[in-house]
Amino acid sequence: MTHLSIIYQDDDIVVIDKPSGLLVHRSKMAQGVKEFALQILRNQIGQRVYPVHRLDRPTSGILVFALSEQVLAEISGQFERCETRKQYQCVVRGFTGEGVIDHPLSDPVDDRRLLRQGVTHEAKDAVSEYKTLEHYELPWPSGKFQTTRYSLVEVYPKTGRRHQIRKHMDHIAHPIIGDTRYGQGSHNRRFRDEFSCHRLLLAATGLEMTHPVTKQPLQFEVPPAEEMTAVIDQLRAYQVSD
Repeated sequence: MTHLSIIYQDDDIVVIDKPSGLLVHRSKMAQGVKEFALQILRNQIGQRVYPVHRLDRPTSGILVFALSEQVLAEISGQFERCETRKQYQCVVRGFTGEGVIDHPLSDPVDDRRLLRQGVTHEAKDAVSEYKTLEHYELPWPSGKFQTTRYSLVEVYPKTGRRHQIRKHMDHIAHPIIGDTRYGQGSHNRRFRDEFSCHRLLLAATGLEMTHPVTKQPLQFEVPPAEEMTAVIDQLRAYQVSD
């Protein structure tokens, strides 16, 4: 990959639409990976960039980079103080409603040596709001049921724990499709076989923040990536009304 989609750029920040499968920066858990969003963007615009926040490797969507350490400190503070508004879309198992998930989470352990030793991190407060956009009922037998249900959900994380949305949706028994870590293999395989879905169906689609220099409000929106939208379009043949 030699080019990233830039959705906003000025003298202080760059905002990209990160594709699924691309790491933001180097990771101890993916030592063989040679391409990262940070490196590609740096080469693309010809200057140093500083990632302000994280997106999981399989998650696509809005990702902000600062163009100086001073700007990095200012925007990072906004994220740490929960002064930004983040919006995600995901496809999950089951019919969802709307609500608030208030469930503490611990960060994953990235060091393989510590993992083998059974080391864990302390759980911290984590809150996510969610609402349903669409329901789908597919003619796939599942256990004692003759159909299988799925939902397109919009999620607004109020805190920034790692894997927060993925863990929270699994916590309320609505795991995200394509999630090989917290999801369900049988549903992931069915989507792969029926819809050629080979990714996590989670995308960062909206972000509201304050410009670090001008102090003006900024709002960014992108649709889910093309391959995720293609799956949603196929699901809409089975959409049901409430």
